[in-house]
Amino acid sequence: MADTLISRRSFLASACCAAAAPVFTPVSLMAMPGERRFVTIVLRGAMDGLDLLQPYDDPAFAKLRPKLALTPDKGLFDLDGRFGLHPAAADLMPLWKARDIAFVHSVSTPYRDQRSHFDGQDILESGGGHVREQQSGWLNRTLAAIPRTASRRAIDINTSTELILSGSEAVDVWSADSNFGSMREEADFLARLYQNDSDFAAALAEATRADGKASRGMVDAEKRTTAADVARVAAQMLKADYRVASFSITGWDTHVGQIQGFARPAKELASAIIALKSGLGPEIWNQTIVLAMTEFGRTVRQNGSGGTDHGTGGVALVAGGDIRGGRVLGRWSGLSDDKLLDQRDLMPTGDIRELAAAMISRQFDITPDKLTNTVFPGLSFDRSSDYLRLL
Repeated sequence: MADTLISRRSFLASACCAAAAPVFTPVSLMAMPGERRFVTIVLRGAMDGLDLLQPYDDPAFAKLRPKLALTPDKGLFDLDGRFGLHPAAADLMPLWKARDIAFVHSVSTPYRDQRSHFDGQDILESGGGHVREQQSGWLNRTLAAIPRTASRRAIDINTSTELILSGSEAVDVWSADSNFGSMREEADFLARLYQNDSDFAAALAEATRADGKASRGMVDAEKRTTAADVARVAAQMLKADYRVASFSITGWDTHVGQIQGFARPAKELASAIIALKSGLGPEIWNQTIVLAMTEFGRTVRQNGSGGTDHGTGGVALVAGGDIRGGRVLGRWSGLSDDKLLDQRDLMPTGDIRELAAAMISRQFDITPDKLTNTVFPGLSFDRSSDYLRLL
């Protein structure tokens, strides 16, 4: 039973269901020559791109999501007459007006199987075409592909290296006190989820009593740490020797009560990007690209619990001072039944790996052959990629 408790807690630490507050991982960083910077933000838990960037002009949207769909006269921020930004991410609007941010709709990894967070994140971070096809992370392989890297090194400010940074390239691990979420909120969620499992309920009660003091400490730590705090740390390191940073925001697994559950991480995502821009200052921001991405999207139909379930196509966010932003990219296929994947998911029309490849190609002069042979083996990519329109 102890092993069962640990495995269920591990799931929540990774997926962070709606009942728990957002969680922010420490920052992983790489140092290398050059002036351009690159930041990845992994949105763990399957961020609902149809909520962040709502296709309010599609007549099917309000029918599919009667409780979740917004319009510009109900708080949605109109972007281009077709899509609108969720009000919880309102802090991003000045970046949109300054053309420092863009959204890429209907993207995904090649993952099409069981819609597992673990498998989806494996492909997202490894950059492979299938689960466990690659044993290293594409950000680590990026380091290997960058020209002029005699002095390259990486540092992971964490107790262990996340997959996206794992690999043959050397990574220095710097361990600090880390907050992985509120144990009290996690325990409350588990109690509700397994209320009919008497054995698990007994084990949870015992663990809660034993960990009470530690749990209170973790709750206090959570109140002191925000996504903006993590982003400010990244910004300071990027102003010094580091050129690549990566961290995660979880809390996106909105099966239940999405109206409240989605707003929290969406606001944190916006605040993190604003903090990065502010912390970097105009000169460095103009040499920085931020890519926020998630393992898969969510179903186009809301469920009976006021949320959405695991889907496929989603949204990626690209920000920076030298991109051609202020646009929504991606081939939109529509929301009618015949346009959906398996009659339930937003049809993916773009590969998130190709978007990432375009960004790192520009930032670090990585040639197409290294992109398709080293960083993303097997990926089809060339200089005519639509995503290069952002650059």
